[in-house]
Amino acid sequence: MNPVQERIERSVTHLFKMVFPNTTNHHDTLFGGTALQWMDEAAFICATRFSRKKMVTVSSEKISFQQPIPSGTFIELIAKVHTIGRTSLQVQVDIYVEEMYSEIRKKAITGAFTFVAIDDHRNPIPVL
Repeated sequence: MNPVQERIERSVTHLFKMVFPNTTNHHDTLFGGTALQWMDEAAFICATRFSRKKMVTVSSEKISFQQPIPSGTFIELIAKVHTIGRTSLQVQVDIYVEEMYSEIRKKAITGAFTFVAIDDHRNPIPVL
């Protein structure tokens, strides 16, 4: 495995959350804005673990809500570096929903987040 691929593998980030009623909408499913916040958090951690530099989110794109996520379920967010540019990188984030008292697990949401590495003056710098 090459050094960049090793960094990608070491920076894969897993976050687990519980979907409580205070995170749901009027349909008793996870509020989309909360899902996006959690996805951006996981992506940021992943990007920072990969680069070990100051990173800022510059875009989120291709967010696909495939399954509703009901209150009373667990979710796992998995973030992995997908594409590496000179000063930016893209992180893919998938959310899986798990029923609390069964083995049922489904991919519910997927999306991509782009980050730029910056210096102390907020100027773009090389990711690697």
